Amino acid sequence: MASLGSYTRSAARATFSAYRSIPIRWRLAGGSAMLTCVILASFAAIVGVLTDRQLRGQFNDEVRANSDQLAENIKLKWIGNSGNLKCNQEVSLKDYASAEHVQIRIFNQAGLLLCTQDQVRIKRVKSLSATPFFPLPSKEGTTQEGGYRVVATQLPVEHSPVWLLYARPLSDVDHTIARVQVILLLGVLGGTVLALLGGLATAARAMRPIVQLTEAAREIERTRDPRLHLPVPEADDEVAELARTVEGMLGSLDAARGETHAALERQREFVADASHELRTPLTSLLANLELLAEELDGDQADTAEAALRSARRMRRLVGDLLLLARADARRPVSRGPTDLADVLLEAASELGPMAEDHELSIDARPAVVPGVRDDLHRLTLNLIENAARHTPPGTHIRAATAVDDGVAVLTVEDDGPGIPPELGSRVFDRFVRGAGTGTRGSGLGLAIVRAVAESHGGSVTLEPDAGSGTRFVIRIPRSPTVAKPPPVVAGNGRRRARK
Repeated sequence: MASLGSYTRSAARATFSAYRSIPIRWRLAGGSAMLTCVILASFAAIVGVLTDRQLRGQFNDEVRANSDQLAENIKLKWIGNSGNLKCNQEVSLKDYASAEHVQIRIFNQAGLLLCTQDQVRIKRVKSLSATPFFPLPSKEGTTQEGGYRVVATQLPVEHSPVWLLYARPLSDVDHTIARVQVILLLGVLGGTVLALLGGLATAARAMRPIVQLTEAAREIERTRDPRLHLPVPEADDEVAELARTVEGMLGSLDAARGETHAALERQREFVADASHELRTPLTSLLANLELLAEELDGDQADTAEAALRSARRMRRLVGDLLLLARADARRPVSRGPTDLADVLLEAASELGPMAEDHELSIDARPAVVPGVRDDLHRLTLNLIENAARHTPPGTHIRAATAVDDGVAVLTVEDDGPGIPPELGSRVFDRFVRGAGTGTRGSGLGLAIVRAVAESHGGSVTLEPDAGSGTRFVIRIPRSPTVAKPPPVVAGNGRRRARK
């Protein structure tokens, strides 16, 4: 029982899901056609029943009237004991057989057939020996026998009564009723088809503004430009209200986008200005701390060294912020031919003391790209430092440069524990820190890697390794292609969507 109920619910859900997948215009037109079909079918059923009753009533009345008229005109009496009947006047039975297949029979009380409609005119009715076409009635009245409407009338004859049977086939009225039913059925079908076509035309006309809104929304999605105007229907209906509401929403989003862009621009300018202004005092601070560390000894020297290390980290953090601010601004900078192989060797040499407890392998092949040497140096330095910081001692770190189909490729990989899956999609975001084995960084290293790669028209990917470990791949085109900044609009106007 439970399985039957579950099957019924599944079937209902499948049916509803299939119904929802049908376009709205077809649902509206189909609903209109179904309602029209139900109304027309109900009307046709009522008309059919009333017509059937009326036609059959007229048919029965006509059969009864013809039978009564024939019985009234025939006056019979027995001729002695001869068994023959005599009619008082000539009677043409054919006159009463107004339709084809009308049967007229005259029987005596014994059930012998005395006369039929085939005897066109009778003067004397003679007894015929034949099997009766209809059973001999027991009383007067109207019955239905063998597809005929039969009227039995007893004729007044002395001594022995005589029966008159007048029968007309029901096929006459049945054919008429069938024709009426066919006409009604064709009317129902024709009305349903017309309702479907009319519903489709009406739904298409009503849905046209929604289609235009959909096309405009797709254009906005494609161009990512909320300034585009939506077409507003001239009629003051629900669709026009929807279009005006969405238009107002897009205007608000455009204004909010402009405000956000302005705020981000001010923030970038502040970070860039602050970082630039901090470089001079930090340089002076580092110089003084270096001199102080040389002159002091003991605990004071250790304190000075600790302050010097903190100042160096601060200088690097300021440099990172300045680089990111410059990358966000997408300001043009001078570029020159830079060999990634030389950059890789310099970075590996600089990080030698930090990675002395790791196994560092370098495969530097010439790969010249148009770029900013200092930025590419920072990119390479960050990748190797990231591998050394987040892997245990003894880990093998491999760095290589190569050229692949006109693209310079820098690869840095290790066989360490790898990056946790929950950080895989956010590893290039700013201020995202992983669990390292050494000193925790600022969380800007890989963000700078992505910013520098994209500013050179390239890309950085974290590729899955066959085994454990991490593999970063930098691809930079060797032609001077620079990524263009995405269009940002400050909300100063709207334009109409292209249809």
